[in-house]
Parts: sequence; C-alpha cells; structure tokens
Amino acid sequence: MPKITIEPATADRFDDAEHALTGGGDGRSCQCQWWMITNAEFQKLSTDERERLLQRELDAGPPPALIAYADGDAAGWVRVGPRVPQVRIARTREIAGATAQALDDPSVWSVSCFVVRKEHRGLGLTTALLEAAIAHARKGKARVIEAYPIDPTAAKHSSNELYRGVLSVFLAAGFTEVARTKPDRAIVQLELR
Repeated sequence: MPKITIEPATADRFDDAEHALTGGGDGRSCQCQWWMITNAEFQKLSTDERERLLQRELDAGPPPALIAYADGDAAGWVRVGPRVPQVRIARTREIAGATAQALDDPSVWSVSCFVVRKEHRGLGLTTALLEAAIAHARKGKARVIEAYPIDPTAAKHSSNELYRGVLSVFLAAGFTEVARTKPDRAIVQLELR
C-alpha cells in the first residue's frame, strides 16, 4: 500500500495539480472550472484558457482544492472551499431549489469535484480526500459543508460521471442527506459548528 499524503493546491504545486487532473475523466479539459464559471463562459473557453484560470486561482489563494499524493505521485484532487465563488452551484436549479442553506452564506463550503488518476484508483483516495477536505473546511471556519454526490445504486454511471463524489463515501464520513434532487443525485451536508 502506498504512503498517502494530502496537501493544499498552492501555486507552487500547479504542476502536481495538472498531473492529478489529467489522469482520468474530464479533469484535463475542465481544469476544475465547471463550478467556477457560468455555462456560457465554460463553453466559450478553450482548455488552455481554463488552465490559465486555474493557475490564477492557485496564484491568488487561498488554496481552492487539495491534492492527494501516493508515494509522492500527484494521484488525486478535491475542490473544497466557500460555496459562493462556485457560481454555477447557485445557477443549478436542482441544487439551488433544494438546499436549505442561503446561497449567499459565506460560511457554507462545498466539496464539489473529485479526480483520481486511473492508476491510483482502489486505494481509498476519495475517502482520504474527503476527510482532508472536512479538516480543511474546519480550519477555514466553515459552518456547514455541502456536497452533491451521485448514488450509483440508483442508476448506472461511468467513473467519469462520479466527479461529484459517491453518496456512500459522504454518508460514511458523517454527512446527512438533506435532499434527493433526482433518483441518483443527492444533496448532503455536514454541520461543523
């Protein structure tokens, strides 16, 4: 079993962030910008432009995500941070209409995106990243963490579609399901204070 460590996605770790994002799924083309900009903006930008947005985000700080390392190799990624800057969340009807948390509340954080490189799947990295995300949110004074995982027991999904996370992982970490927006999509929350 490799040694797993998790570090903040800071400017000096940009190359590691890129490595983690490009090993499976849509991470390479998305650059973890899906939740950060409107759909019109997302569709208009090239992959290189999205990469520059991510670079600027890491340069400006605070870290918008965490990177998991397996024996030093950047193996996974989780976006965790205040929900307000993740503008697409408030514009997604299934989420905005079902959350009990005010959409403009800066004390509500979101765990909105996971990427695990194909060669590192099966190591429990999603669970480790979620545990680290909870600790990161506590340190950042979040009041509530919200997430929008998929329930693969309700409908079949490709591994690429699981970027929101899997419901069972969140429930095992102590989150509570607060809404079911579709048979296979949930909203979960964890109260931190």
